[in-house]
Amino acid sequence: QVQLVESGGGLVQAGGSLRLSCAASGRTVSGYGMGWFRQAPGKEREFVAACNWSGSRTYYADSVKGRFTISRDNAKNTVYLQMNSLKPEDTAVYYCAAHSRPYYSGNYLMDTTDYAYWGQGTQVTVSS
Repeated sequence: QVQLVESGGGLVQAGGSLRLSCAASGRTVSGYGMGWFRQAPGKEREFVAACNWSGSRTYYADSVKGRFTISRDNAKNTVYLQMNSLKPEDTAVYYCAAHSRPYYSGNYLMDTTDYAYWGQGTQVTVSS
């Protein structure tokens, strides 16, 4: 069993930056892809960013490309999401998740249904 805890959310003005962290416990996630997703009020959960088990391959939603960066530190069992140039439309609850397939690299890292473990989420609010 894996527990994921997100932190780093908060209120920021448009154009600002935040860095989200996702700490895993219970067992190592170093062999699994990790993803970040978000859900705004009244909307479905959507993919934001993902990286494969080693961090050598990354994937981003078009809406965040060039602004967000996903990274991981397997020694710390932690994944990060650096968010720059934030916009009001980035306002949402952000979730991290651990993929279900070990040592996988590919497009299913962008699929919410292919993730086995989820955190409780952290709120990000961007004011205009």
